[in-house]
Amino acid sequence: MQTTPLLQRIGQIAVNVKDVARATAFYRDALGVRHLFDAGPKMSFFMLGDVRLMLGVAEKPEFDHPGSILYLVVADIDAAYSSLKGKGVAFEDAPHLIAKMPDHELWMAFFRDSEGNLLALMCEKR
Repeated sequence: MQTTPLLQRIGQIAVNVKDVARATAFYRDALGVRHLFDAGPKMSFFMLGDVRLMLGVAEKPEFDHPGSILYLVVADIDAAYSSLKGKGVAFEDAPHLIAKMPDHELWMAFFRDSEGNLLALMCEKR
């Protein structure tokens, strides 16, 4: 018997930041992510496809740690890399091949946001 999964999709991802204004400028201006709204001085919300991204200051010391890696899908990794690098985004490496799949190659390039969180560009080249 097939049942409907309880968990259906990611609704929001939270990324810890130290300086909300600086992080908001980075995600909005350097990465071009659509800014939705700010909730006071400690949270800023964005929309990336169907997923909401929350940048926020950790409420308690035990929550103050680096976040998970966000893999941002791009159609042309070389163009995205050049564009972001031109906006001052500091990359850890250039776009490189991760794996050859039967119908595409998986390419990535890793970089850090203004708060030191690791992110990646991800592209499936046919």
